[in-house]
Amino acid sequence: MDTAPSAASAHPRSAAPADARSRRKVATAAALASAVEWYDYFVFGIAAALVLGDLYFPAGSPSAGVLASFATFAVGFLARPLGGVIAGHLGDQRGRKPMLVLALTLMGVATTGIGLLPTYQTIGIAAPVLLVLLRVMQGIAVGAQWGGAMLLATEYAPEGKRGIYGSFVQLGVPIGVVTANSVFLVAGAATSESAFAAWGWRVPFLIGFFVLGLAWYIHTKVEETPEFRAAERALAEKEKGEKSSPLRTILRGHLGTVLLAGGSFAVNTATFYILITGILDYTTRELGMERSAVLTVSLCVSLTQLVLIPASAALSDRIGRIRIYALGAVGLAVWAVPLFLLVDTASLLWLAVASFVTSCFLSIMYGPQAALFAELFTPEMRYTGASLGYQIAAILGGGLAPFIMVLLLEATGTSMAVSAYIIGLSVIALASIKVLATRASSSSGSESR
Repeated sequence: MDTAPSAASAHPRSAAPADARSRRKVATAAALASAVEWYDYFVFGIAAALVLGDLYFPAGSPSAGVLASFATFAVGFLARPLGGVIAGHLGDQRGRKPMLVLALTLMGVATTGIGLLPTYQTIGIAAPVLLVLLRVMQGIAVGAQWGGAMLLATEYAPEGKRGIYGSFVQLGVPIGVVTANSVFLVAGAATSESAFAAWGWRVPFLIGFFVLGLAWYIHTKVEETPEFRAAERALAEKEKGEKSSPLRTILRGHLGTVLLAGGSFAVNTATFYILITGILDYTTRELGMERSAVLTVSLCVSLTQLVLIPASAALSDRIGRIRIYALGAVGLAVWAVPLFLLVDTASLLWLAVASFVTSCFLSIMYGPQAALFAELFTPEMRYTGASLGYQIAAILGGGLAPFIMVLLLEATGTSMAVSAYIIGLSVIALASIKVLATRASSSSGSESR
């Protein structure tokens, strides 16, 4: 039995299918939007681990500076649900495309602003305050972006291929990581340590300005999705007094589904940010490993996700989303202890092995996630519901994970505490997945009767 949620089948598409050329153009635009948005978002995480603590939070010990820097990193995640709520509400009423364009524009402005921001030494306390505000803008932007890009891809997908089309947007994450790491590696190699600290780290942020060009392309060249147009026509036929906002509908009737979606995905976001940000700080500051070597490992591991993510998504189109999704969550729980046992060797080879296996389990979950979340909600509330579920997971997992990792290491003196944190989130994920699977099975059974 296919254990994927049945919301999609319960609400068949009523719009005419898009032609193959339109699908390719939209899928490419959605993937690019996701890639550049995540690039802009990830450069902050890398900079937080490497330089921002000293430049914007200079008082106290090195650990205190890193904690302050990671706290600012986490602020972006706290702002993501706000972006998801605003863009979800308007995206379900006005369309997917306008909100995606707005998100890209906001991200381009915020990232460029960080690249131009004076340090604490230059303008004092205003520097960290402005850094936090710009990070909040990044969080709102990425919170708004994911739902729009994901729905552009999945709502244009042909029948039976929603998983693989949704994975094009998910590929934006490893592409963003690879690009961000590559730019930092080049900036570090082209400058001395002092020059990198003075201005080299700003280059990756200033490149974010070019996201504005992609926003203009999507605004002028990409059409709205067929499913949204069909839902819009259906809503237009109702009496005006009968209309309800998507957010109100979600909060009144589907909040449990949103929370289950968030609980199912928090372990993925937490482990991902521990892998690309927390471990970068831990290996360079605590284990004495070379920054460029650790960044290279992160880059190479992210490249493997370009294959693994669409492969797991395609498999989910055949045997069901939840089966594949749950397999990834089980893998993260089992691998949490070996991960840090290998990292603690301070061997580049074992770091690569540990990171690669972790990346495999992350990809197994992340591939079908876009289609899974889209199928949990009907088109008229899909942007709001899917975005909220994703961004709740971002707060519970990703945003706080590097911060919690440093706290756990400082408090316990052992990386096994971080492994226990991952295992705890895995248990929550599996419990949430079990409930989602039970609901999907019950829904399928009632429909067959």
